Amino acid sequence: MTQDDQRLRERLEQGLDELGLETRPGTGDALMSLLALLHKWNRAYNLTAIRAPEDMVSRHLLDSAVVAPHVTGSSLLDVGAGPGLPGLVLAILAPERQVTLLDSNGKKVRFQRQAVMELGLTNVTPVQARVETFAGPDAGYDEVISRAFASLGDFVSLSARLVADGGRWLAMKGPTVEDELSGLPEDVAPVASHELRVPFEPGQRRLVILERTASTQGRH
Repeated sequence: MTQDDQRLRERLEQGLDELGLETRPGTGDALMSLLALLHKWNRAYNLTAIRAPEDMVSRHLLDSAVVAPHVTGSSLLDVGAGPGLPGLVLAILAPERQVTLLDSNGKKVRFQRQAVMELGLTNVTPVQARVETFAGPDAGYDEVISRAFASLGDFVSLSARLVADGGRWLAMKGPTVEDELSGLPEDVAPVASHELRVPFEPGQRRLVILERTASTQGRH
């Protein structure tokens, strides 16, 4: 391991420790492999505007991992996953969870597939499609997450049919997310809002968790 790799590994492990995440043996290796692959592909395919590996640790790996304590379902759909974030990180942290990565951009989905293959992830399914045309499983997903996909109202409306009865939306947003709450469908309401503190990042993030109101459960 080079000195640069060691420094990145220490930054990642410090961040995971600050988040209070208990990791399995091999988790750190898998996340470092994902980082290396993302950095390699990014130089050729421009997957993300973040170039420096140390920034990728905080803005991609840790920014994805910060929501892990709030993801509880056995099946997760990552809408507008881009190069697979947060879905790939959440799948590495919880191998028992089935994660579907959905994005319409071909080069980003090709990266997702390469990462799944190289990391040997058996719980991840990359899909190239627009959310409007993606059918999904008949029963829907326990949880649908979005990191930077669309406004809150559009995210919920476009993915409504993909959420299982009793399922939830998890929206990773900036500090002004309250401005978007008025755009929600009338049968969907926020049930929790969590401030997210990402190690090494000064900005604020929020996670808004939404559910269908009780009177509409089972009637969508």
